[in-house]
Amino acid sequence: MRILFVGDSMTIGAAGDHTWRYRMWQHLTRTLPDGTVHVVGPRTALHEDSHRYADPGFPAHARAHLAGWGEGWLHMAPLIGPVVAEHGADTLLVSLGLIDLGFYTGPEQTLANVEAFLARARAANPALRAVLLPVIPNVRAATDPSFADACAHFNTLLAKAVAEHSRPRSPLLLASVPEDWSPERDTYDGTHPSASGEHRIAAAFADALHQAWAVGGPYRCTPVC
Repeated sequence: MRILFVGDSMTIGAAGDHTWRYRMWQHLTRTLPDGTVHVVGPRTALHEDSHRYADPGFPAHARAHLAGWGEGWLHMAPLIGPVVAEHGADTLLVSLGLIDLGFYTGPEQTLANVEAFLARARAANPALRAVLLPVIPNVRAATDPSFADACAHFNTLLAKAVAEHSRPRSPLLLASVPEDWSPERDTYDGTHPSASGEHRIAAAFADALHQAWAVGGPYRCTPVC
């Protein structure tokens, strides 16, 4: 299993963060046999090219990803095909969309970029499977009704697209937005995940993998959740 993490600033993380990628790597290494999971991707750094992860024991090979601060579906769609081909990714864990809706594209165009992303990823690996996380509204949604509506509308479109585009050879899953997500508790600035937020995002992906494809096991959270 060759996992590629794809995401925006919530996924790449900043200096001093653990990142949800780290939490997910811990979960997978705890619940799957040794040597069965490989994390792949062209990047390893945090934001601003920092390598100061909260846990210096996070091994270099597990830090791989395709995530970027300020990057969304719009930016990742042209990149995904070559990355999948070069790194042999067979499983994508994708958290994108908030930056698109906030700065670049409306729900319909964002969905078009999702479909382009999936088409290019599958062209590189027709047996690829992917888990997609809906947009988790940030603090802006609490005070901007139009943005909140755009997030909700996109998530509805995304759910339909996942159902329509999933194939037996190349299945797609829609993860669930973490239950009872709280920007006050689960982020440190209204958007980017705190320790509890990292665990909740990792749990959303872990639960989808375990329940649908019997990958790993139930997510075991630490007391910070």
